[in-house]
Amino acid sequence: MITTSTPDIRTEADIKTLINSFCQKANGDELLAPLFSAVAQIHWPNHLTGMYDFWSSVLLGTNRHAGEPIPRHLALPASGPHSQRWISLFFKAVEDNFTGLKAEEAKKKAKSIAAQIQQNTLR
Repeated sequence: MITTSTPDIRTEADIKTLINSFCQKANGDELLAPLFSAVAQIHWPNHLTGMYDFWSSVLLGTNRHAGEPIPRHLALPASGPHSQRWISLFFKAVEDNFTGLKAEEAKKKAKSIAAQIQQNTLR
């Protein structure tokens, strides 16, 4: 029996794989794609660089990201179906590509970010 297992998140290339997978899912999602383009007006090349830096700092300890990821996302709905879809797609991107401690850490951090966004919008 042949089993294939996915690696854990260990390198900058892994970070790019994760983020690119997530963004591809979000950009193709009927619920999130219109918000990203119309409401948040995300400039994807710049946003991707920032996301690579953020997740590299969080998961690999590179300290490449300066600042907080929250303000850029405040224009997006902080709760309800949009938030749930964001988390679902992020988890799917992790699970499609990685397994291990860092993969689980990425999912926990994503949930934490969603909670922070929700708290910031309730203030």
